[in-house]
Amino acid sequence: MSFLGIDLGTSSVKLLLLNKAGSVLRTVSKEYPVYYPKVGWAEQSPIDWWNAVREGIREILTEPQNIPSKVEGIGLSGQMHGLVLLDKDNHVLMPALLWCDQRTQDECDELSERLGRKLSEYTGNKALTGFTAPKVLWVRKNRPEIYEQIEHVLLPKDYIRWKLTGEYATDTSDASGTLFFDVAHRCWSSEMLTILGLSEEKLPTCYESYEVTGSVTKQAAQETGLHSGTIVVGGGGDQASGAVGTGVVTVGTVSVALGTSGVVFACQENYSVDSENRLHSFCHANGKWHVMGVMLSAASCLKWWVEEVCQLDDAGYAALLEEAARVSPGSEGLLFLPYLMGERTPYSDPNARGTFVGLTMTHGRGHMTRAILEGVGFGLRDSLEIIREQSIPIYEIRVSGGGAKSVLWRQILADILGLPIHVVNSVEGPAFGAAILAAVGAGEFAGVEEACGVMIKTVEQTEPIAVNIEKYNSLYGVYHQLYGALQDSFEKLSVI
Repeated sequence: MSFLGIDLGTSSVKLLLLNKAGSVLRTVSKEYPVYYPKVGWAEQSPIDWWNAVREGIREILTEPQNIPSKVEGIGLSGQMHGLVLLDKDNHVLMPALLWCDQRTQDECDELSERLGRKLSEYTGNKALTGFTAPKVLWVRKNRPEIYEQIEHVLLPKDYIRWKLTGEYATDTSDASGTLFFDVAHRCWSSEMLTILGLSEEKLPTCYESYEVTGSVTKQAAQETGLHSGTIVVGGGGDQASGAVGTGVVTVGTVSVALGTSGVVFACQENYSVDSENRLHSFCHANGKWHVMGVMLSAASCLKWWVEEVCQLDDAGYAALLEEAARVSPGSEGLLFLPYLMGERTPYSDPNARGTFVGLTMTHGRGHMTRAILEGVGFGLRDSLEIIREQSIPIYEIRVSGGGAKSVLWRQILADILGLPIHVVNSVEGPAFGAAILAAVGAGEFAGVEEACGVMIKTVEQTEPIAVNIEKYNSLYGVYHQLYGALQDSFEKLSVI
């Protein structure tokens, strides 16, 4: 028997077949376009998503051992916060507005000014342009003819669920990112729905991530090659599913996603909210809660340095990392602020800028490369320190993403964070996590924690070096003061 995990990302859908022992049988990826009709706008066609998923499922089932009858369950993961609108005939009313769409700043300001701290009381979070609620307000204000036709409001992965099962459903982790979900009580927020002018009947039924939400219809079976009646579980938003996929389902274990952006994710038994809303407070995919800090530029900082500044190809990464490894920790007093795309945690500031501080004639390219690696590490520590302020224990870091492949970067992270860094056996974290959730929903395991204990193992571990911890602690004190010192300058530069 096997379990299918489907992760609907921003640029592609990733599909993964997993057996109950945790071995990956096959992976498939299918791309689709993102449309940018105006500066700051980002849209996709839900039809493109479905075509890619349908083709991907057919391809992943072509191997003889992956016959449809052996797929016991399906889990869904996907990009969060997007807005998909259907009319009474289930036609898509307009392109989906994505998490990275920035058109809703006025609506965010309106919500913040109107509700103040009540917004956090209702939802556990503050208004950000990526979230779903401001998108609904934007449609009401700018596309009233579409707003009046809304019959169903879905999140991206849940459009795929509807195509597979005919059910309008979501899960608590993904719903947490809408800004109209009561995270504390794991249900839709009646106060926010009133503000948005939406009835709960237009929203999907909300399940826990491991609960069965429906089964594959005969129509979907014909289109995909799946077996009719195959169960589909709630699944989760990409970060919650990714945390399941790396085994971050118990208190004390924290995940660090070192991808294009950087995410620090901590599971917690009970709901809590940072008083300043620097962290997101969401429902976790295992029936608990989690807090999450997000930095907008992480591994993308290194990509920018290697490809745009140094003008090197893929082989250039190894050469620059070798140079950086020869530089002592602290880069001889050179610091880098990794705000190449603005910042979210702990500073919700689109005007923040990437900055080298402390350059001298003694610094070379290796120093600058290492300073970038260290700067990303310090940015991740910003989120970790806020998590510590929440009295959430932290014993172990599990790192994933493209940046985690670098032995040097893992050592730098261990030294800056002062904790062991673990790499686990799972690949394609969110899709892996979605497949685990499907296994739980199919009854193969008693719960998410048991499933992760069986399927996920540490394959590499990096211990922090005491002398480096001391040095980085001193440097972090300087790093942490720099944003405040430069904030006014960042704002002036954004105007110029």
